[in-house]
Order: sequence, then C-alpha cells, then structure tokens
Amino acid sequence: MAKAYIFLADGFEEVEGLTVVDLLRRAGIEISMVSMNRSKRVIGSHKITVEADHLFEDSDYKNADLLVLPGGMPGTMHLMKHDGLDKLLKEFHAKEKPIAAICAAPTVLGQKGLLKGRNATCFPGMEDKLLGAKVVDLPVVVDQTMITSKGLGTAIDFSLAIIKYLKDEGVAKTLAAEIQYKS
Repeated sequence: MAKAYIFLADGFEEVEGLTVVDLLRRAGIEISMVSMNRSKRVIGSHKITVEADHLFEDSDYKNADLLVLPGGMPGTMHLMKHDGLDKLLKEFHAKEKPIAAICAAPTVLGQKGLLKGRNATCFPGMEDKLLGAKVVDLPVVVDQTMITSKGLGTAIDFSLAIIKYLKDEGVAKTLAAEIQYKS
C-alpha cells in the first residue's frame, strides 16, 4: 500500500489539507497527518482544530512514497521555516521521490530550489516565488516527481492527481465517479 505524509502547521488551509486526506484514504492510500507543532493539535487558517496522527519529530519517513504540503497562511510560512521539513524535502528531491504542494505551498519548493527546470503552478500572484520553474496556468501541474496546484478550488483535482500518481488513472476516475465529481 502506498504511504503519504501531509504536513499540517498552524494556519494551514483546511480544505486543501483535509480534502487530500479524505480522498487518499477513500482510494486506499495510507496518509498520515503530521503536526509541525509541539502537540498533535493544529489550528487551521479558519480556526478549525484538527488532531494530527503524529508529531514531525516522532515520525519515520523512510517508508514514505509521497510528501504533501497544503497551503494557507501563515501555515505555508511555518512549513518554509521548519528545519526538519527542509531536510526531508531536499532528501526526497535528491532521491527523485514525489512531492505535492497546493496553493501557496509550491512557493516553499520554489524558494528551496526544488522546482528548477520544472513546470509548476501556485496560488495566483505568488508565481515569482516559484524560482527556476516554468509557471503554467493550469489547476494542477504534474512534472516528473512534482505535483503542484493552484488552491482551494482545485483541491479535488489535486487529490485525484496524487491518487493517479500513486495508484493509476482508473482508481482516480472510479473515485471521482463515486463522489460525483466532474472536472
């Protein structure tokens, strides 16, 4: 079974984070919510409190197939400043393992130099932080091991792209039909 980790910091965009968790679990992909705080309690950008599965420091990412960064402010800024996540993202990139980011979160990848030479998208108006990337105006962009998406309104498309990447297009299409989603 594929294994993904999603990183939740105070101020994350709830729809972007929880849609990914919900749809990946429906698709049979194991996904762990990881708190970037000192407790499992994480407060989203719209004051919705979520209890994560693990703390960042207590997780072992050796079995991870994919990492996910939700957007939201100031959640994205907290992800950008986290030294442990910085190291993990760079390790994944060096090993050519997939990373997915939505909304403002692709800017974390861009500012860390992980999008050089890749096609990418992000929340409109933040494209200048996708350093080295070719900015593409699409809801979701998959380029090799990077999956990026524009924002809250693209959360289902983003989740289905991750499912397609980790499983296959048939699983993504079946799930889209089950939830009555038409893109």
